[in-house]
Amino acid sequence: MELGRTARNRIKIGTRASPLALAQAKEVAGRLAAYRGLPDDCFEIVPLTTRGDRLDERPLPEVGVKGLFTIELEERLLSGDLDLAVHSAKDVATTLPDGLHLSAFLPREDVRDVLISRSGYRLWELPPGAVVGTSSIRRAALVAMHRPDLDVVPFRGFVGTRLKKLENGVVDATLLAMAGLNRLGMSDAATEILNPHDFPPSPAQGAICIESVVANDRITDLVSALNDAGTADAVRCERAFLQTLNGSCRTPIGALAVCHGSEILLRGLSIDADGRNPRRVAVRGARTAPAALGEEAGQMALAGVGMESEPV
Repeated sequence: MELGRTARNRIKIGTRASPLALAQAKEVAGRLAAYRGLPDDCFEIVPLTTRGDRLDERPLPEVGVKGLFTIELEERLLSGDLDLAVHSAKDVATTLPDGLHLSAFLPREDVRDVLISRSGYRLWELPPGAVVGTSSIRRAALVAMHRPDLDVVPFRGFVGTRLKKLENGVVDATLLAMAGLNRLGMSDAATEILNPHDFPPSPAQGAICIESVVANDRITDLVSALNDAGTADAVRCERAFLQTLNGSCRTPIGALAVCHGSEILLRGLSIDADGRNPRRVAVRGARTAPAALGEEAGQMALAGVGMESEPV
């Protein structure tokens, strides 16, 4: 097959229709074209509105289904309408549909959360009763743990939508991922970059992954050029931790794995939705079995053993 000559032969890249998701899909297409020496017209980006996007006014904990932003894309992969799908790895369910796999991970962006406030106040400077909006139950729980005197409310929408709501005074502050701001060229919007020891990120935060059909060796080989081994090992470790704790949109869980040579260090946190009873764990193990290490950390957290005395 001579790629890029006809629309029929183009590689179809599925993505959510949000500005951030489109930027991520364009990054993947650009990297593939550069690494494989392919013309840009080899690729067609196919934006889809997902169930999570259609339910944009409902708090995610009420919906409670992991994979809300990927289901439609996965259906199109399995039907053959798409060749690959590009996701924010933190949105991908820990159990994939039969026949699909995460075939590549791009080098990870900044993993940290940021606070954006109208007043320019940092988190610990916000006055009591200030309203903080977030769609993440993890972020809500962490705010409740550190600042129980603040009022945390559900707050959804694309990045630009949330920033406009903030500007209009709907809330006093919000929390977003630094990675998303960086990819949109909006890093200057951040008032404060939060320390991941105090605010452990969502498992797989900051990572872009590619999902494709297991049996499609052509696509698996194509995207292998993009795979960053350190990111892949770290994210697989974090996802196994999440899966072991039965994590969902209703479960506040943070995790960050970092590769050091042949080893991985994973620090994880599970916390009640009201910010109480933080359970922290840290484990170190071989990169040859990242998922096993994440599962081990999850079992330790469930059993209440190996807990850290200091915040992760």
